[in-house]
Amino acid sequence: MTIPEDGYLLRIFIGESDKHDGKPLYEWLVLKAREAGLAGATVLRGIEGFGAHSRLHTAKILRLSADLPIVVEIVDGLDRIEAFMPLVDESISEGLATLERVEVRFYRSGKSPARPAASGDGAQEGEARP
Repeated sequence: MTIPEDGYLLRIFIGESDKHDGKPLYEWLVLKAREAGLAGATVLRGIEGFGAHSRLHTAKILRLSADLPIVVEIVDGLDRIEAFMPLVDESISEGLATLERVEVRFYRSGKSPARPAASGDGAQEGEARP
């Protein structure tokens, strides 16, 4: 899979206790993004934050919170993100979604592409050298 160099970053801000169909909303969003064939998704857990209600959510020891901030980040091309947005919109009753243009520098699966021979003798990788 490739991502266009002019990619887009979708950030979805929700609460850790938010649910969809009985499972954590962030987990459901990641699974739906995978099913939709998006390039990838990452879930980040915040240690403190507030949202539209201005209620502070914190991980401090004296004030443990069961509803810490969660950010789901998805990077892909604009057309694929836009196609995914109706699902995001209908599944979130409280939260925030932002979309911004990003420059994709690389997107790698971990497999190295074949490299040309370094000896300069013209032999291809795997060929016998004189």
